[in-house]
Amino acid sequence: MSKKSRLVLILAVLAVCFAFLWPSISWYARTPKEDQALALSSLESIKDYSSFKAVSEVKTMVAALKADPETLVSDNQKWLKDQVKKNYKLEGKKYSEPLKLKDALDSFSSKAELTNFIEGIYRKNILKTKDYYKNSVKLGLDLSGGMNVIVKADLDAVIANQGDAAFVEETLKTEAMAQAVETLTSRIDRFGLSSPTIRQQGEDRIYIELPGSAEADQINSIIQGRGILNFRLVDDAATDAFSAYYYNHMDSTFDSKGRLIDPSVIPADCEVMGYYTTDAYGLDQRVGYLVVKKEIALDGKHIKSAEVGQEDLTGKPQVNFALDGEGAEIFAKFTGENVGKNLCIISDDKVKSNARIQTAIAGGHVAITGFGIQEAQNLRKVLQTAWLDVPLSVESQQVIGASLGEKAIRQGIMAIAIGLVAIMIFMLIWYQGAGVNACVAQVLNLYMMFSILSAFNLTITLPTIAGMILTIGMAVDANVIIFERIKEERRLGKDRASSMNAGFNNAFWAIMDSNITTFIAAMFMSQLGSGAVQGFAVSLAIGVVSTVFTALVVSRLMFDFQTEVIGKKNISIGWGIK
Repeated sequence: MSKKSRLVLILAVLAVCFAFLWPSISWYARTPKEDQALALSSLESIKDYSSFKAVSEVKTMVAALKADPETLVSDNQKWLKDQVKKNYKLEGKKYSEPLKLKDALDSFSSKAELTNFIEGIYRKNILKTKDYYKNSVKLGLDLSGGMNVIVKADLDAVIANQGDAAFVEETLKTEAMAQAVETLTSRIDRFGLSSPTIRQQGEDRIYIELPGSAEADQINSIIQGRGILNFRLVDDAATDAFSAYYYNHMDSTFDSKGRLIDPSVIPADCEVMGYYTTDAYGLDQRVGYLVVKKEIALDGKHIKSAEVGQEDLTGKPQVNFALDGEGAEIFAKFTGENVGKNLCIISDDKVKSNARIQTAIAGGHVAITGFGIQEAQNLRKVLQTAWLDVPLSVESQQVIGASLGEKAIRQGIMAIAIGLVAIMIFMLIWYQGAGVNACVAQVLNLYMMFSILSAFNLTITLPTIAGMILTIGMAVDANVIIFERIKEERRLGKDRASSMNAGFNNAFWAIMDSNITTFIAAMFMSQLGSGAVQGFAVSLAIGVVSTVFTALVVSRLMFDFQTEVIGKKNISIGWGIK
């Protein structure tokens, strides 16, 4: 490889590494703690916060305009000015500075449009911060603190609950575990627990990792709590009245926890629930509110199965579900008494479906129509939580305090710093000028390691830090081999350029052999090991790759630069060697 090619390669690698590292820099160094807490909350909490802030800001603008019709848009509201310019351009109007608040508000067709726009600004900023976290290096529980939980699913109970129904045991177990993971994910996210890691472990266990502070009793109740699914009647008149009230009191209808501030706006035998649909990404999206009866018409425990089918005449998707004997009698009587009214399906305090009762439904076989295939699949999943109810129990849990995590971080950073400085001092004393090359290579080595960890969204734990410290020593080993080879060539009387070329060429395979065998061992450990062993192996494998690059490419370029650009004839590479 030519010297110019090496320079271009190094610059390209450093630029790519910086791009990989930027999300971590943005998250840990540029994002305030309060913004981090907001970004780590659930998507539903982010949506509620953005909506609340938008309504409050519109209300503040309207109040300011009433107090002084000549109020100007402030300089820190550039986002509003930019949108007003677009609105003026669409309407063919002329935009002029200074912009009055009245003109800015008039450029929007309605208060709702302005509110939605401001909510979008808040949402965009919070989700951008959330993306920084997703693409950054994560801190493991031993560094950040939190809780580690292993949950056992009772699959034997799931099979026993099927009774005489025909089923394939392996398929049923797979569906049950998938349903359990999905239910836990939804349940934990709804309680606002930040950035959980939830994955299946083995055949019947679920691994849950919850960074940050968490109360063991709260987590246990969330995990062991059964998903609540039931059918209730919708009060259409109360829903219409509440919708009108909410439109005029958006910022004072619910408190910060989503509870109704004035319960008198709905009948005493009713409650307000959000009506949700699922978007293309599988996330619940609230599209409005319904006032539903508190009395449960049918409990989800009576559902035996649920499948997606097609209407006979139109071929449109429909969801078919079957009830047990008791459920069939209850449902037939209830639907017969409430023909023409709306019946909703509620799961975990969210309305997931709202359909009109056309006629009395007897026989225990129910068909719900009026939606697309994706909505039908989503409703089928909702109903599945009832008939595939998987008993869960906490098998083990480990709580790591935040103070322990902070102490571990300090100790880990101190260990890396001491190791790096000690090696640098040794290299500078023993190899003199050439030691500077080794020091630069060491710094770039750590820089590349952190960048690769960030690029693959890997987690830093204490074993990962141990792998980094070992890598520092291994990186020096490569430089030592090269330097000693160069010293041998200089003792034979060769000039600087010839000594360097021979030194790097002779050291190449020695370095590659040792690092390739180490890399193979690290890969086997990462695949066969788990937990601490896996974290150590991954960081070691990354370190091997970065070590080879810095020793053979970066260090070589620095030597060539000193030879051909600065014009050095001698080599400062050890005592008695020139």
